[in-house]
Amino acid sequence: MTGKDGNDAKKRGLTPQILLRAYAAGIFPMADDADDPEVFWVQPEMRGIIPLDTFHVPRSLAKRMRKAPYDIRVNTAFRAVINACAEATATRERTWINKTIRDLYCELHEMGHAHSVEAWEDDQLVGGLYGVSLGRAFFGESMFSRRTDASKICLVRLVERLNARGFILLDTQFTTDHLKQFGAIDVPAKEYEDMLAEALIGEARFD
Repeated sequence: MTGKDGNDAKKRGLTPQILLRAYAAGIFPMADDADDPEVFWVQPEMRGIIPLDTFHVPRSLAKRMRKAPYDIRVNTAFRAVINACAEATATRERTWINKTIRDLYCELHEMGHAHSVEAWEDDQLVGGLYGVSLGRAFFGESMFSRRTDASKICLVRLVERLNARGFILLDTQFTTDHLKQFGAIDVPAKEYEDMLAEALIGEARFD
């Protein structure tokens, strides 16, 4: 990590290794605001997941995908994706991704544990998502879209990749109306812990 926030993270004992151990325990970090260097740990009582075997692609999205509106790439612009996810928008004035988090996840990416799925249009990044892989689990963190359906198409391609490569758990942390259209559900913490324990047995390769 570089910069003031990166150094602060090290002083607080925040390292990529600590982050992976937290994920293995069902915990993930957030910040109150993009400009706040502090982070806190979250362990929801109800956990959002998308069951990979019942993932649903809305008919209108499937029709649009057949036209291949974007070039979908993987792990070619991780920092640009997480930076875009951290930006304020007209509908989201504040975000939970601060520089401390961005630096930590970029280190995870260099270690092979954090990944991005990206939508490109005329060599411009127009949408994407990022998350963390550990064992046979993928922890989706955030997504952004600058063109119609760009992030949705990235999610579909992510699930295709996870299914093809032996992943068994897609953790979305929380559910939203946006994710529910794809089959996202809430599960109690104890049920999630059992699912996570199974997913941490064995290894699936994202790349």
